[in-house]
Amino acid sequence: MPTRYTMQEMDDLNREGEALLYPRMVITGCCATDELAARIAANSTFSPGEAAGLIRQLADEMAAAMASGRSVRLDGIGTFTPTLALGRDKEREAPDGSGPRRNATSIRVGGVGFRVDRRLVNETDRQCHLERASRNFARRRSPYTPEERLSRALVYLTDHPWLTVADYARICQLSHPTASRELRRLAADPTSGLAAKGRGSHRVYVRRPAE
Repeated sequence: MPTRYTMQEMDDLNREGEALLYPRMVITGCCATDELAARIAANSTFSPGEAAGLIRQLADEMAAAMASGRSVRLDGIGTFTPTLALGRDKEREAPDGSGPRRNATSIRVGGVGFRVDRRLVNETDRQCHLERASRNFARRRSPYTPEERLSRALVYLTDHPWLTVADYARICQLSHPTASRELRRLAADPTSGLAAKGRGSHRVYVRRPAE
C-alpha cells in the first residue's frame, strides 16, 4: 500500500522572508507495542506475548542504563541519551554565578534524545513506496509582523526575567522551530535589544544590556 506524502511550506533557512516547499510524510496512525509484537512473532519463534514482554523488558533495561549516566545504542535502530531539566517552577541558575544554585533535588530527567542509526533510515526508505497526497500543508503564519513580534518579546521581558522559545512561540503564534530560528537571529543582531543566555535546552533570551 503506497505511503502518502505532501509538500509542506516552510521558511527558507538561507533566505530570510522566503518560503520553500519540502516533502512531508502523511502519518496516518501509530504502530503500538501489541502490533509490533505480532509482527515480530510472525517472523520469529517468539509468541506475540513473549515478543511484547521482551519489548517492555528492553524499555526497563534502557531506563536503568540511562539512569546510571550512560547512553544506549541499539544496532540498526539508534542511540538514546537522557537529558536533564529543572523541576517545575524552579528558577534557572545564572551563568555568572549570581542567584540561587541548583542542587540535585531541583533537577530531573526531562527527556531522552534520539540519534537514529542510518541503517534504520535506509531500510525504511527501501520499504517505502510513496504517492503524493491531494493537497499541501500551509505553513503556520503569525498574525504579527516581524517588528510586532520583537515588540511583543520586549514587552514580555518587562514583566519576566527571561523569554523561552516556547514563550515566544506562544505570544507570537509561531511554530516552535520558526520561533527558535527567529530568536537566534534576533539575539545575533545587536540592535534588536535581545540577547541569549545559556546553552542548548537551557538557553533563554533576555534584554540586551545597554552599552
